Amino acid sequence: MNQLQNFTKGFFKENAVFTLLLGMCPTLGVTSSAVNGLGMGLATTFVLIMSNIVVSLVKDLIPDKVRIPSFIVIIASFVTVVELLMQAYLPALFESLGLFIPLIVVNCVVLGRAEAFASKNGVLSSLVDGAGMGLGFAMALTILGAVREFLGSGKMFDMVIFPEQYGMLVFVLAPGAFIALGYLIALIDRIKKA
Repeated sequence: MNQLQNFTKGFFKENAVFTLLLGMCPTLGVTSSAVNGLGMGLATTFVLIMSNIVVSLVKDLIPDKVRIPSFIVIIASFVTVVELLMQAYLPALFESLGLFIPLIVVNCVVLGRAEAFASKNGVLSSLVDGAGMGLGFAMALTILGAVREFLGSGKMFDMVIFPEQYGMLVFVLAPGAFIALGYLIALIDRIKKA
């Protein structure tokens, strides 16, 4: 697999949300708007890239018995960095995402890539894998957030498209996330088969 294939696999072939159905907690919890989805996706991308690089660098130094706890400590360190930066420079987004930022530590996508890819590959490949998987995750959260925001409140990235009274409240709420995600998965699957 060359680096281009390594980078692009996270967008469709191995997309964490639309294909692998990983990371459902932030996917369903924070995608009530496109901005929230993009913010969570970019935060997760940063953590994925940085943790993949560090795991790839120290993989030979970590004994097998403490491999997973070590990966979690590495991931938690970068989540703390993201949380503090977001709190300092993007307080509105920090308030909006709330509890879901610390939950990046236990996101299956991040730990899964550290275990399945970064612990077995070199630094460059791990960086490319983290960037591709992270941006694919961010793309999925942004699309789901945009669809839910559009159908629920008539807005997209906070721009009014149609009056809010014509929106369907269910798409702003948690059940709307399941409905919108189900239709998006079916659409992506149809596109991949075409």
